[in-house]
Amino acid sequence: MASYYDEHDCEPLANGETPNHLLHLARLLLDTGAAMEWNVEYDRIFGGTRKVPPASKKFVDELPTKLISPTIAAQGIQCSVCLGEFDEEDETKTLPCDHQFHSKCILPWLQKVSTCPVCRCELPTDDPDYEMYKQHKARAKQREYELETLHCSMFG
Repeated sequence: MASYYDEHDCEPLANGETPNHLLHLARLLLDTGAAMEWNVEYDRIFGGTRKVPPASKKFVDELPTKLISPTIAAQGIQCSVCLGEFDEEDETKTLPCDHQFHSKCILPWLQKVSTCPVCRCELPTDDPDYEMYKQHKARAKQREYELETLHCSMFG
């Protein structure tokens, strides 16, 4: 049977040495499953952001594809990625936020990040940790809204 120190990859304290309470707190937070809440709180305090993973391959494959009609081409509407005007018969992809892009422009974008380049609308990813992070972020925002609404109803 392994000793406590071997299991936790640490050394016993020397005579007169004080324990590292910050290290114990970090281990406690990680062991209790509070790590995701810790990430949300860290982001709130320090303004850090997690790297956005690419969009889900299934989601990208299912994006609606359209060809530009002559009437749309005549309006001079531009692709927000390349800033080129849509020409007749150009193949485009439309995101759920209704922003439309050349297929050749938006597909490489979605292979890098899972947000709309115009409005930053978040799209589904294949990363379960990031999806959980988005859920925690949304719940924190909802709690903040509910507290503000409660406060306004009581004092407004």
